[in-house]
Amino acid sequence: MIVSEPYRKRMFITLCVIGLVGIATLALAAATLGTLIKRFDSIVSTPITSKPKLNSTLAETIRIEDLMTHLRQLQRIADESNGTRAINTRGFNETVNYIEKYLNEQGTLLKVTRETFKIRNFAIATDPILLSLINGTEKNYTYSSKLARSDFTYAIYSTEANFSDYVPLINIPNFGCAKNEWQNTQGFAALVKAGGPCTYAEKGILAGKNDVKALLFYNDGETNANLAPISVRLRETNKLPALYLSYAAGQALANATLSTLVMVKLSIQLQNLEDFPVDNICADTTDGDVTQTIVVGSHSDSVPAGPGINDNGKDIVLVFK
Repeated sequence: MIVSEPYRKRMFITLCVIGLVGIATLALAAATLGTLIKRFDSIVSTPITSKPKLNSTLAETIRIEDLMTHLRQLQRIADESNGTRAINTRGFNETVNYIEKYLNEQGTLLKVTRETFKIRNFAIATDPILLSLINGTEKNYTYSSKLARSDFTYAIYSTEANFSDYVPLINIPNFGCAKNEWQNTQGFAALVKAGGPCTYAEKGILAGKNDVKALLFYNDGETNANLAPISVRLRETNKLPALYLSYAAGQALANATLSTLVMVKLSIQLQNLEDFPVDNICADTTDGDVTQTIVVGSHSDSVPAGPGINDNGKDIVLVFK
Protein backbone atom coordinates (compact mmCIF):
# COMPACT_ATOMS: atom_id res chain seq x y z
CA MET A 1 0.00 0.00 0.00
CA ILE A 2 1.43 3.39 -1.01
CA VAL A 3 0.82 6.32 1.39
CA SER A 4 1.33 9.86 0.17
CA GLU A 5 3.59 12.28 2.01
CA PRO A 6 0.75 14.68 3.06
CA TYR A 7 -1.16 11.75 4.49
CA ARG A 8 1.89 10.67 6.54
CA LYS A 9 2.13 14.17 7.99
CA ARG A 10 -1.56 14.23 8.92
CA MET A 11 -1.26 10.81 10.58
CA PHE A 12 1.81 11.92 12.53
CA ILE A 13 0.03 15.06 13.76
CA THR A 14 -3.04 13.01 14.78
CA LEU A 15 -0.92 10.53 16.75
CA CYS A 16 0.86 13.39 18.50
CA VAL A 17 -2.45 14.96 19.50
CA ILE A 18 -3.75 11.63 20.82
CA GLY A 19 -0.53 11.13 22.75
CA LEU A 20 -0.70 14.58 24.31
CA VAL A 21 -4.35 14.05 25.34
CA GLY A 22 -3.44 10.70 26.91
CA ILE A 23 -0.53 12.23 28.82
CA ALA A 24 -2.77 15.07 30.06
CA THR A 25 -5.43 12.58 31.15
CA LEU A 26 -2.91 10.49 33.09
CA ALA A 27 -1.49 13.60 34.73
CA LEU A 28 -4.95 14.78 35.76
CA ALA A 29 -5.83 11.35 37.15
CA ALA A 30 -2.58 11.25 39.12
CA ALA A 31 -3.19 14.72 40.52
CA THR A 32 -6.76 13.81 41.52
CA LEU A 33 -5.62 10.58 43.15
CA GLY A 34 -2.92 12.46 45.04
CA THR A 35 -5.48 14.96 46.32
CA LEU A 36 -7.81 12.18 47.46
CA ILE A 37 -4.96 10.40 49.24
CA LYS A 38 -4.01 13.61 51.04
CA ARG A 39 -7.62 14.19 52.08
CA PHE A 40 -7.96 10.60 53.25
CA ASP A 41 -4.72 10.89 55.21
CA SER A 42 -5.96 14.09 56.82
CA ILE A 43 -9.22 12.40 57.81
CA VAL A 44 -7.46 9.37 59.24
CA SER A 45 -4.87 11.46 61.06
CA THR A 46 -7.49 13.77 62.61
CA PRO A 47 -7.93 12.70 66.23
CA ILE A 48 -11.46 11.69 67.29
CA THR A 49 -12.65 14.11 69.89
CA SER A 50 -14.54 12.78 72.89
CA LYS A 51 -18.16 13.70 73.57
CA PRO A 52 -18.59 16.92 75.49
CA LYS A 53 -18.78 16.35 79.20
CA LEU A 54 -22.02 16.93 81.02
CA ASN A 55 -22.33 20.01 83.12
CA SER A 56 -20.87 18.69 86.37
CA THR A 57 -22.87 21.10 88.53
CA LEU A 58 -26.14 19.94 86.96
CA ALA A 59 -25.18 16.27 87.07
CA GLU A 60 -24.31 16.46 90.75
CA THR A 61 -27.83 17.64 91.59
CA ILE A 62 -29.30 14.33 90.36
CA ARG A 63 -28.56 11.43 92.66
CA ILE A 64 -29.95 7.95 92.12
CA GLU A 65 -30.70 7.55 95.80
CA ASP A 66 -32.82 10.72 95.78
CA LEU A 67 -34.82 9.41 92.83
CA MET A 68 -35.26 6.01 94.47
CA THR A 69 -36.54 7.67 97.65
CA HIS A 70 -39.41 9.24 95.71
CA LEU A 71 -40.12 6.03 93.80
CA ARG A 72 -40.32 4.07 97.05
CA GLN A 73 -42.90 6.57 98.31
CA LEU A 74 -44.97 6.14 95.14
CA GLN A 75 -44.76 2.37 95.57
CA ARG A 76 -45.92 2.72 99.18
CA ILE A 77 -48.87 4.84 98.04
CA ALA A 78 -49.84 2.19 95.48
CA ASP A 79 -49.46 -0.64 98.02
CA GLU A 80 -51.88 1.15 100.34
CA SER A 81 -54.40 1.56 97.50
CA ASN A 82 -54.84 -2.00 96.22
CA GLY A 83 -51.66 -1.83 94.15
CA THR A 84 -52.60 1.09 91.90
CA ARG A 85 -52.36 4.86 91.50
CA ALA A 86 -54.99 5.09 88.75
CA ILE A 87 -57.29 8.08 88.54
CA ASN A 88 -60.40 7.94 90.70
CA THR A 89 -58.55 5.92 93.36
CA ARG A 90 -57.06 6.77 96.71
CA GLY A 91 -53.65 6.02 95.18
CA PHE A 92 -54.01 8.80 92.63
CA ASN A 93 -55.23 11.34 95.18
CA GLU A 94 -52.35 10.51 97.52
CA THR A 95 -49.90 10.81 94.62
CA VAL A 96 -51.12 14.32 93.85
CA ASN A 97 -50.88 15.22 97.55
CA TYR A 98 -47.30 13.93 97.65
CA ILE A 99 -46.31 15.94 94.56
CA GLU A 100 -47.91 19.12 95.90
CA LYS A 101 -46.26 18.73 99.32
CA TYR A 102 -42.80 18.18 97.84
CA LEU A 103 -43.03 21.17 95.50
CA ASN A 104 -44.27 23.44 98.29
CA GLU A 105 -41.28 22.40 100.39
CA GLN A 106 -38.96 24.04 97.85
CA GLY A 107 -39.60 27.39 99.55
CA THR A 108 -40.00 30.52 97.48
CA LEU A 109 -38.41 29.00 94.38
CA LEU A 110 -41.76 27.82 93.02
CA LYS A 111 -45.33 29.06 92.89
CA VAL A 112 -47.47 25.93 93.21
CA THR A 113 -51.12 25.77 92.14
CA ARG A 114 -53.57 22.87 92.21
CA GLU A 115 -56.34 22.72 89.62
CA THR A 116 -59.35 20.42 89.89
CA PHE A 117 -61.65 19.44 87.05
CA LYS A 118 -64.20 16.67 86.57
CA ILE A 119 -64.24 13.91 84.00
CA ARG A 120 -66.91 11.41 83.11
CA ASN A 121 -66.88 8.20 85.11
CA PHE A 122 -67.24 5.00 83.10
CA ALA A 123 -67.72 1.35 84.00
CA ILE A 124 -69.70 -1.55 82.58
CA ALA A 125 -72.47 -3.12 84.66
CA THR A 126 -72.38 -6.59 83.09
CA ASP A 127 -70.24 -8.43 80.58
CA PRO A 128 -70.93 -7.14 77.05
CA ILE A 129 -72.33 -9.50 74.40
CA LEU A 130 -71.45 -9.76 70.71
CA LEU A 131 -73.19 -12.09 68.25
CA SER A 132 -72.80 -12.49 64.50
CA LEU A 133 -75.05 -14.15 61.93
CA ILE A 134 -73.41 -15.35 58.71
CA ASN A 135 -75.25 -17.56 56.22
CA GLY A 136 -77.67 -18.67 58.92
CA THR A 137 -74.92 -19.56 61.42
CA GLU A 138 -74.93 -17.64 64.69
CA LYS A 139 -71.70 -17.13 66.63
CA ASN A 140 -71.38 -15.93 70.23
CA TYR A 141 -68.01 -14.24 70.79
CA THR A 142 -66.02 -14.70 73.99
CA TYR A 143 -65.62 -11.79 76.41
CA SER A 144 -63.04 -11.81 79.20
CA SER A 145 -61.38 -9.13 81.29
CA LYS A 146 -58.17 -11.00 80.40
CA LEU A 147 -57.77 -9.53 76.92
CA ALA A 148 -55.43 -12.25 75.67
CA ARG A 149 -58.28 -14.74 76.16
CA SER A 150 -61.02 -12.52 74.78
CA ASP A 151 -62.50 -12.08 71.31
CA PHE A 152 -63.50 -8.52 72.16
CA THR A 153 -63.71 -5.83 74.80
CA TYR A 154 -65.59 -2.55 75.19
CA ALA A 155 -64.34 0.91 74.25
CA ILE A 156 -64.17 3.44 77.07
CA TYR A 157 -67.02 5.95 76.74
CA SER A 158 -69.09 3.58 74.63
CA THR A 159 -72.80 4.15 75.03
CA GLU A 160 -75.21 1.47 76.14
CA ALA A 161 -76.69 -0.88 73.57
CA ASN A 162 -79.26 -3.65 73.64
CA PHE A 163 -80.01 -4.64 70.06
CA SER A 164 -83.14 -6.75 69.90
CA ASP A 165 -82.56 -7.38 66.20
CA TYR A 166 -79.51 -8.02 64.08
CA VAL A 167 -78.12 -5.08 62.09
CA PRO A 168 -76.04 -5.35 58.89
CA LEU A 169 -72.28 -4.97 59.15
CA ILE A 170 -70.24 -2.87 56.73
CA ASN A 171 -66.46 -3.03 56.43
CA ILE A 172 -65.00 0.49 56.31
CA PRO A 173 -62.25 0.76 53.65
CA ASN A 174 -58.70 1.60 54.68
CA PHE A 175 -58.75 2.84 58.28
CA GLY A 176 -61.82 5.05 58.41
CA CYS A 177 -59.87 8.29 58.67
CA ALA A 178 -61.36 10.04 55.62
CA LYS A 179 -64.90 11.36 55.23
CA ASN A 180 -65.46 9.57 51.92
CA GLU A 181 -64.76 6.21 53.58
CA TRP A 182 -67.98 6.59 55.56
CA GLN A 183 -70.35 7.06 52.65
CA ASN A 184 -73.54 4.97 52.65
CA THR A 185 -72.97 3.66 56.19
CA GLN A 186 -76.18 4.95 57.77
CA GLY A 187 -77.96 2.23 59.75
CA PHE A 188 -75.00 -0.17 59.60
CA ALA A 189 -72.66 -1.42 62.29
CA ALA A 190 -69.22 -0.33 61.07
CA LEU A 191 -66.17 -2.60 61.18
CA VAL A 192 -62.99 -0.50 61.35
CA LYS A 193 -59.40 -1.71 61.33
CA ALA A 194 -56.78 -0.24 63.66
CA GLY A 195 -54.27 2.21 62.23
CA GLY A 196 -54.20 5.17 59.91
CA PRO A 197 -53.41 8.86 60.46
CA CYS A 198 -56.22 9.45 62.96
CA THR A 199 -57.23 8.44 66.46
CA TYR A 200 -60.04 6.11 67.49
CA ALA A 201 -61.86 9.12 68.88
CA GLU A 202 -61.68 10.82 65.47
CA LYS A 203 -63.01 7.68 63.79
CA GLY A 204 -65.86 7.72 66.28
CA ILE A 205 -66.69 11.31 65.37
CA LEU A 206 -66.86 10.46 61.65
CA ALA A 207 -69.04 7.44 62.42
CA GLY A 208 -71.41 9.56 64.49
CA LYS A 209 -71.77 12.14 61.73
CA ASN A 210 -72.89 9.37 59.36
CA ASP A 211 -75.50 7.84 61.71
CA VAL A 212 -73.73 4.53 62.14
CA LYS A 213 -75.54 2.14 64.51
CA ALA A 214 -72.43 0.77 66.25
CA LEU A 215 -68.64 0.71 66.00
CA LEU A 216 -66.58 -2.48 65.92
CA PHE A 217 -62.86 -1.72 65.91
CA TYR A 218 -60.38 -4.56 65.44
CA ASN A 219 -56.64 -4.97 65.84
CA ASP A 220 -54.33 -5.05 62.81
CA GLY A 221 -52.39 -8.26 63.57
CA GLU A 222 -49.10 -6.81 62.32
CA THR A 223 -47.19 -8.25 65.30
CA ASN A 224 -47.94 -10.73 68.06
CA ALA A 225 -48.64 -7.76 70.31
CA ASN A 226 -51.37 -6.64 67.88
CA LEU A 227 -53.51 -9.77 67.98
CA ALA A 228 -55.64 -9.36 71.11
CA PRO A 229 -58.33 -6.73 71.59
CA ILE A 230 -57.17 -3.59 73.39
CA SER A 231 -58.82 -0.94 75.52
CA VAL A 232 -59.29 2.32 73.62
CA ARG A 233 -60.84 5.60 74.66
CA LEU A 234 -63.39 7.59 72.68
CA ARG A 235 -64.51 11.15 73.35
CA GLU A 236 -66.58 11.67 76.48
CA THR A 237 -69.29 13.03 74.18
CA ASN A 238 -69.39 9.86 72.06
CA LYS A 239 -72.96 8.77 71.18
CA LEU A 240 -72.28 5.30 69.75
CA PRO A 241 -71.94 1.81 71.24
CA ALA A 242 -68.41 0.63 70.54
CA LEU A 243 -66.46 -2.61 70.95
CA TYR A 244 -62.89 -3.59 70.13
CA LEU A 245 -62.27 -7.02 68.55
CA SER A 246 -59.21 -9.21 68.28
CA TYR A 247 -57.46 -9.41 64.93
CA ALA A 248 -58.76 -12.95 64.33
CA ALA A 249 -62.38 -12.06 65.07
CA GLY A 250 -62.30 -8.78 63.16
CA GLN A 251 -60.50 -10.12 60.10
CA ALA A 252 -62.88 -13.08 59.86
CA LEU A 253 -65.84 -10.68 59.81
CA ALA A 254 -64.10 -8.44 57.26
CA ASN A 255 -63.45 -11.41 54.98
CA ALA A 256 -67.05 -12.57 55.28
CA THR A 257 -68.40 -9.18 54.20
CA LEU A 258 -66.63 -9.62 50.86
CA SER A 259 -68.93 -12.43 49.79
CA THR A 260 -72.08 -12.40 51.90
CA LEU A 261 -74.33 -10.39 54.19
CA VAL A 262 -73.00 -10.26 57.74
CA MET A 263 -75.29 -9.31 60.63
CA VAL A 264 -74.31 -8.45 64.21
CA LYS A 265 -76.08 -7.95 67.51
CA LEU A 266 -74.57 -6.48 70.67
CA SER A 267 -75.41 -5.62 74.23
CA ILE A 268 -73.52 -3.16 76.45
CA GLN A 269 -74.84 -2.23 79.90
CA LEU A 270 -73.19 0.59 81.86
CA GLN A 271 -73.15 1.59 85.50
CA ASN A 272 -74.79 4.91 86.32
CA LEU A 273 -71.88 6.76 87.90
CA GLU A 274 -71.24 10.37 88.82
CA ASP A 275 -68.37 12.35 87.35
CA PHE A 276 -65.24 12.34 89.47
CA PRO A 277 -62.60 15.00 90.17
CA VAL A 278 -59.05 14.92 88.84
CA ASP A 279 -56.26 17.24 89.99
CA ASN A 280 -53.36 18.82 88.13
CA ILE A 281 -50.36 20.34 89.89
CA CYS A 282 -48.55 23.26 88.25
CA ALA A 283 -45.35 24.82 89.58
CA ASP A 284 -43.97 28.04 88.10
CA THR A 285 -40.53 29.43 88.84
CA THR A 286 -40.68 32.80 90.57
CA ASP A 287 -37.83 34.31 88.57
CA GLY A 288 -36.70 34.34 84.96
CA ASP A 289 -38.07 35.81 81.74
CA VAL A 290 -41.76 35.00 81.25
CA THR A 291 -41.32 35.33 77.48
CA GLN A 292 -38.80 32.48 77.51
CA THR A 293 -40.88 29.70 79.07
CA ILE A 294 -39.96 26.02 79.07
CA VAL A 295 -42.68 23.53 80.04
CA VAL A 296 -41.69 20.20 81.59
CA GLY A 297 -44.42 17.76 82.59
CA SER A 298 -45.57 14.21 83.15
CA HIS A 299 -48.77 12.38 83.97
CA SER A 300 -49.06 11.37 87.61
CA ASP A 301 -51.47 8.42 87.39
CA SER A 302 -50.87 4.75 86.69
CA VAL A 303 -52.89 2.14 84.85
CA PRO A 304 -55.47 0.34 87.01
CA ALA A 305 -53.49 -2.90 86.82
CA GLY A 306 -50.30 -1.71 88.52
CA PRO A 307 -48.42 0.86 90.62
CA GLY A 308 -46.94 2.70 87.64
CA ILE A 309 -43.43 3.10 89.01
CA ASN A 310 -41.95 3.01 85.51
CA ASP A 311 -44.98 4.52 83.76
CA ASN A 312 -44.96 7.17 84.91
CA GLY A 313 -43.42 7.40 88.37
CA LYS A 314 -39.87 7.79 87.09
CA ASP A 315 -40.84 10.85 85.06
CA ILE A 316 -42.58 12.44 88.04
CA VAL A 317 -39.38 12.36 90.07
CA LEU A 318 -37.27 13.51 87.11
CA VAL A 319 -39.50 16.57 86.82
CA PHE A 320 -38.75 17.22 90.50
CA LYS A 321 -35.11 17.69 89.48
